[in-house]
Amino acid sequence: MNLKPLTPDASPRAAFGSELRSTREELKMTQDHLSQRTGYSPGHISSVETGRKPPTLLFAQQVDRALGTGTKFANLFLDVRASALLQGFGHYLAHEAKATELRLFEVGIIPGLLQTPEYAAVLATASMNRGSITEAQAAERLEVLARRQTLITRQPPAQLYAILDESCIRRPIGGPDVMGPQLDRLLHLAGLPNMTLQIAPYAMGESRSLDLPVYLLGLPDRSTAAYSESAQQGLFERDPEAVQRLLTAYHQLQVEALPQAASVALIRKAREELQ
Repeated sequence: MNLKPLTPDASPRAAFGSELRSTREELKMTQDHLSQRTGYSPGHISSVETGRKPPTLLFAQQVDRALGTGTKFANLFLDVRASALLQGFGHYLAHEAKATELRLFEVGIIPGLLQTPEYAAVLATASMNRGSITEAQAAERLEVLARRQTLITRQPPAQLYAILDESCIRRPIGGPDVMGPQLDRLLHLAGLPNMTLQIAPYAMGESRSLDLPVYLLGLPDRSTAAYSESAQQGLFERDPEAVQRLLTAYHQLQVEALPQAASVALIRKAREELQ
């Protein structure tokens, strides 16, 4: 049987379909088998996989149950529906949900995985007020974030390595009433056995090896994937050579950034200065 070639980077809908076909085939499940487990016809499944038909939330949830993928396709559906998420981010989310290890670097904003609900809500509201997203998209963005944060507390939890540029803890998002509890959350997370938290201080100057947000995923098959962002687009990368360049830059940053004890002390100082 000749399968229609898929282009996952074409759109969030295409990424959903490509990931569905890939996951189904990895499990050696035919469209007929998936049809029996979900109640959707093989033709419907084929149309979703090739991007001719958009998925629904119910379809995504049924697929997750049938394939045993947790909330993977429910997360991808939100990317299809919500233009508030950067193109490429839905593909990343599908892999983040199964990662065993995550290394991240962020500039200016506390990373979503580490945000308090109040901090996240302030950012979503600000985007809505600027007209960048609608009220419904703001709500969807917060829903996606809540799902992602289970990565930290699931059993077994993923191992997280987070490096934050000093600007992340200095930028007073939401004022002291929001920023204070957010810094408290960072201090709490730094104490978890599966978390390593470092600050890249301003004093690093030009020696900081990364300038844009980067996420590196260690996957169950021992491969590494990368996700990086510009202002307008996200890029999910599996090519070993491209991923290795980002991984090397990340390791250099880990060496140059403050160790965790000094990073925690800097966060505490920033917290005290809010009083």
